[in-house]
Amino acid sequence: MRQLTWLFPLLALGVVGPLSAQETKLAVPYTRFVLPNGLNVIIHEDHSTPMVAVNMRYNVGSAREKPGRTGFAHLFEHIMFEGSGHVAEGKFDEWLEAAGGDNNGSTSEDGTQYWENVPSNALDLALFLESDRMGYLLDAMSPAKVDGQRDVVKNERRQSYENRPYGMAWIALGENLYPADHPYHWPVIGSMEDLTAASYQDVVDFFKKYYGPANASLTIAGDVTAAQARREVEKWFGDVPASTSVAPIAPPAALLTEEKHVVLEDRVQLPRVYIAYQSPAWLAPGDAALDITANVLAGGKNSRLYKRMVYDLQIAQDVSAFESSNWLGSQFIIIATARSGHTLDELAGVIDEEIKKLADQPPTAREVQRAVNQYEAGFLDRLERIGGFGGKADQLNQYSLRTGDPDYFAEDLARYRAIDSSDVQAAVITSLKPAARVVLSVVPQGKTDLAVPAKRRAT
Repeated sequence: MRQLTWLFPLLALGVVGPLSAQETKLAVPYTRFVLPNGLNVIIHEDHSTPMVAVNMRYNVGSAREKPGRTGFAHLFEHIMFEGSGHVAEGKFDEWLEAAGGDNNGSTSEDGTQYWENVPSNALDLALFLESDRMGYLLDAMSPAKVDGQRDVVKNERRQSYENRPYGMAWIALGENLYPADHPYHWPVIGSMEDLTAASYQDVVDFFKKYYGPANASLTIAGDVTAAQARREVEKWFGDVPASTSVAPIAPPAALLTEEKHVVLEDRVQLPRVYIAYQSPAWLAPGDAALDITANVLAGGKNSRLYKRMVYDLQIAQDVSAFESSNWLGSQFIIIATARSGHTLDELAGVIDEEIKKLADQPPTAREVQRAVNQYEAGFLDRLERIGGFGGKADQLNQYSLRTGDPDYFAEDLARYRAIDSSDVQAAVITSLKPAARVVLSVVPQGKTDLAVPAKRRAT
């Protein structure tokens, strides 16, 4: 029987300091090995504070689901906290909090991650808990538990989408950017109908297929030696049965060849327009340049769209733009909320004018350098954290699964440092085509006249 015996007295927590101004070489050294059962393990030593981060990433997100069976990956994010073979329900959080740690999880289109941040002398506990739900979750799972979490997820969908102002816009964007058989067509949270229709056996089969060691990557970062971490990993994960590796996703083609106009009526006071384009996948050529493009357009009060729409013309309440990078393809999205008395057609007209300006003439070197500097500052700031969302453990895992190299930090940052004005112009011309996008208008109920007209076309 698997048992955990340990003591609870813990070390006082320190504060992570900033990176040294003298440090010029960007590298995150690591040790990597693979257990006989197929689990990929990455260890990064960082002895700056007596803390350690554990990040478990399963190579399964909503993109692994099928039409009619959506929402399973996110449902499991909830179920995985409901107890396992040797951990009673409620004890996962209770034991970690008693040890001075915290934990969380998230699900995206491309993967599911769980993490724990604990004092370094509680690493044993974190690994025990992660290994137990990987190897023994089904021992504690039951139809009643699945039904309970199914209801929780349905309520989350109501709160986050159906009953939230503008909430259904995100679901409408995916449905219109991608064809029905593409993995990004449906939302991560799934549909109410699919969540209701899923049988207990469907859920069990999904876990058996995707939550084994051969489809997972474990990263440990912090105040631990590679030798110690390896002993602990072998101790807790060595008895988890081997699993079959899962083949990469081969998505169907997704190419927009028209400008789609969609109108949603919602319980909102002000109309809002979403203009969305398909764009290159994360780390692919053009992806970084579109990050910089978003900053030039709407990154701060001096950006082109913000200055013109919010300050000068005063037709918009707010405006934002971003490149939402994903593994199978990304989405470049511009969002603007109209001020009272103005229509979304006015906003879309200005947005189109500013995009056309970038296509006709590249941005200034100063605009690009400011955007690159801001991105680099955020990138380096994340390196100061070993755990949590976006910390080093998280990034090591993602780089490993995506590129095969956990220490891809320097290469990733180099994409941005190399960008110049012509790269931004080329990205705009290539990806932000007016004849290949979704224009979504969310308007107050009964006020469809505020939407962007379907007949309107950018020039």
